[in-house]
Amino acid sequence: MRELLELLPSYLAAHVQLVLAALALAISISLPLGIAAARAPRLGRTVLAVAALVQTIPGLALLAVMVPVLAAIGLRSIGFLPALIGLTLYGLLPILRNTVTGLTGVDPAMVEAARGVGMTERQKLARVELPLAMPVIVAGIRTATVWTVGMATLSTPVGAPSLGNLIFSGLQTRNYASVLLGSAAAALLALLLDGLVHGIELGLARRHRAPIAASLGGLALLAIAALAPALGDTLRAGERPVVIGAKTFTEQYVLSELIALWVGRSTGLPTEIRASLGSTVAYDALASGDIDVYVDYSGTLWATILERPAPPPDRATALAEIARFVRERHGIELVCALGFENAYALAIRSRDADRLGIRRVGDLAAHAPSMSIGGDYEFFSRPEWRAVRDTYGLRFATERSMDSSLMYQAAAAGDVDVISAFSTDGRIAGLDLRVLEDDRGAIPPYDAIVLASARLVREQPAVIAALRRLAGRIDARTMRAANLAVDEHGRAPAAVAQGMLLALAGAATDAPAP
Repeated sequence: MRELLELLPSYLAAHVQLVLAALALAISISLPLGIAAARAPRLGRTVLAVAALVQTIPGLALLAVMVPVLAAIGLRSIGFLPALIGLTLYGLLPILRNTVTGLTGVDPAMVEAARGVGMTERQKLARVELPLAMPVIVAGIRTATVWTVGMATLSTPVGAPSLGNLIFSGLQTRNYASVLLGSAAAALLALLLDGLVHGIELGLARRHRAPIAASLGGLALLAIAALAPALGDTLRAGERPVVIGAKTFTEQYVLSELIALWVGRSTGLPTEIRASLGSTVAYDALASGDIDVYVDYSGTLWATILERPAPPPDRATALAEIARFVRERHGIELVCALGFENAYALAIRSRDADRLGIRRVGDLAAHAPSMSIGGDYEFFSRPEWRAVRDTYGLRFATERSMDSSLMYQAAAAGDVDVISAFSTDGRIAGLDLRVLEDDRGAIPPYDAIVLASARLVREQPAVIAALRRLAGRIDARTMRAANLAVDEHGRAPAAVAQGMLLALAGAATDAPAP
């Protein structure tokens, strides 16, 4: 818990920065649009329809779509900017709708009286309509505030630090204290911001300046507190850190921590980890230079980046083709293979495998129509699943997508019969699951490989040299034990990575010291 509490201030500050910036932008866009919409009903219907359409897009999808859009126009594609744009769009509707409602609900007699005393349209708006509509408008801002605080937790997969880091990593590593801490902090922040905005609403309704001033002062203090860490980092800014990406599962958290320790020990350079990135987000971020290095898997790249429909003929061919493609297409360097494979695999409860006589994937075909299969969020849309399904003629009764951290528990509890496991996941042995043999070779090899950005190759050859010394140094049993230590024994990924670093350094007696 102490480690989590040490992380909380930085994640909370980043979360507040995102929320306040997005709200400020949403207000500055929605108010003038709402005023124009209230004046022109046809425009109003169109604007509100567009804002409502944006609201129907799932929050995570809205944030994720910002990544390729920004990359296509040459802007920073991960981190603060895509999260800011997504959150701003999500906050428009309640403010816009309440602005239109508030202005159109002003008593016509008041408007007519303003005209009667000779006010111009601008004076009438500023002195009569907006003051009378402001309580309704501020109520819309309150709604947008609570929505934005919750939505900001989803900014983690696009590389923007937030309280979502605690939630996502906690879910994946079964550290429920982390999940509860992140969730509680987000809830308290939502209540605090809602209370401050409510103070403004009360002051406007009762025409008292004191609550308005106190609430605005509270918001200003909160903004200053959130910006203080960033300002301190700017003042201390020196050499750019090596930015290490990680996807959203335990193995990636451990490997990103290990690489950070290894690079720091080998080169003395500062490092920074961007964890819980989406799979394609991580690759796009590397291609654009927003991150410098991360670990990917040859089978994933073969299927999703090279878009090859059939498995490669062998492991060496896959690595050679991937290395050539990523270098020629994006300037990315395949630095090394770490020495283990983490492949997609189908797993079943051991007692069911024994009872039904299932040892290979091919044995599933006769039983699949009465079984359910669970997979991670992307599995059933991936080429690997289509290849396995079609090669073996598998037709399950139900296909259920779920968070990968819950998938193993679902299998152990009997909620699903088969899962799309990862071959180095320690929970396979811990929950008495059995991996089925891919006897027809439908699943491509999944060597864990280190990828580096063009910038890192060009500007930091010492880092590349250090990373190359990891080639072949981590076997599947070591990785499986590391994953099990996090998932089943509750150890922090950083602590597990520290142990791996010490083992690697101790085993390097015949190699140049890193």
